[in-house]
Amino acid sequence: MNLNALCSVAEALAQEIWFKLNSTVSMPVFQHTIKRLLLPFLLLSVVAVHSQKKIPVYKIGQLQKRISNTSDTLYIVNFWATWCKPCVAELPDFEKINTEFKTKKVKVLLVSMDFKEDMKKRVIPFLKKNKYKSETIILDETDGKFIDMIDKDWSGAIPATLFIRRDQREFVFKKISYGFLLQKTEALTK
Repeated sequence: MNLNALCSVAEALAQEIWFKLNSTVSMPVFQHTIKRLLLPFLLLSVVAVHSQKKIPVYKIGQLQKRISNTSDTLYIVNFWATWCKPCVAELPDFEKINTEFKTKKVKVLLVSMDFKEDMKKRVIPFLKKNKYKSETIILDETDGKFIDMIDKDWSGAIPATLFIRRDQREFVFKKISYGFLLQKTEALTK
């Protein structure tokens, strides 16, 4: 919704209120006053609604399709959750890599292992609070069968990071440092 639309809504509301109150104040003065009062409220409402970042919810098949990679792009797929302290501790490093390599063929994908029911109350507020811009999805799998579909050697413990470029695939089953992440990213993008 743009500013003109918000002004129209504020004007219509002002007219309706004026008629209901049967005000003795002139309509233009009343509309101007109400618009000044309502417009900031309407703007904040629209911003709040639009800032609710929608996070896609994937099943394992969708994730496999998303990360199957035969291109020149390096995919860095980090499995994490808001309740996992080591995961949360390393997320700024992934965000930094996402920013530093945005002009190169590098794609950071944050795969949240939080329950999809926690998206609005935990995941979105966490991402907004920390100003994370990396693409994020929620993996909606509750049984452990999906783990072998990602990697047969993975126990399912997080944090875990998968590096994929063409036919190269490397899975790191632990928290990683920024130095390691940078070194791995540089090595795999040469």
